[in-house]
Amino acid sequence: MFKNSIFAKACLAGLFIGIAGLIYLSVENKVIGAILFSFGLLMVVTKGYYLYTGKVGYLLPYTKGYLVVLLKTLLGNIVGIGFVGLLFRFAGIQSVIDAAETLSLAKLDHAWYETLILAVFCGMMMYVGVHGYKVMKLDIMKVLIVILAVTIFILSKFEHSIVNMLYFFLGNTWSLQAILFTGLWIVGNGIGAVILNLLESHES
Repeated sequence: MFKNSIFAKACLAGLFIGIAGLIYLSVENKVIGAILFSFGLLMVVTKGYYLYTGKVGYLLPYTKGYLVVLLKTLLGNIVGIGFVGLLFRFAGIQSVIDAAETLSLAKLDHAWYETLILAVFCGMMMYVGVHGYKVMKLDIMKVLIVILAVTIFILSKFEHSIVNMLYFFLGNTWSLQAILFTGLWIVGNGIGAVILNLLESHES
């Protein structure tokens, strides 16, 4: 059924990551905002939703059909977070819309290799959060590693491909450069997550 499909779970992941992004944009204290942002990833891992940055780390060793899973996940994430961003523009909370516009434009103020590197680091932190949630024995440690991973990637200004789309949708700042950079973030997130997964697999 649709509600149990990968695409549906990916849309829900995008929706909750989008809501988490709205929380971050709405809070003046960015440390508190970064901590509250972890609500989005906690919803994803506890409900079993499909988030690209949480799934791409397991791309290698490749299993048949996993690229299709990643594609459905990515498309669903875009639909979910696009829905949040476009709908919230109608809410009329200009301070949040302005914050999204400012942040989205600032993210384009990098050389291509700089933004790719920041995306790689974000992919690593997302893998740490998602995989840590899976392997930790204590519930409190599961929650803590997700919160820390999210807080670190936000405060370090690492680039998250799905989250950044919210800022472009909400700030209405899509451009050719934004699309190209989004592609770099998608690739960089994948590289970072896959590297950590392969290193951990090699150690074991």
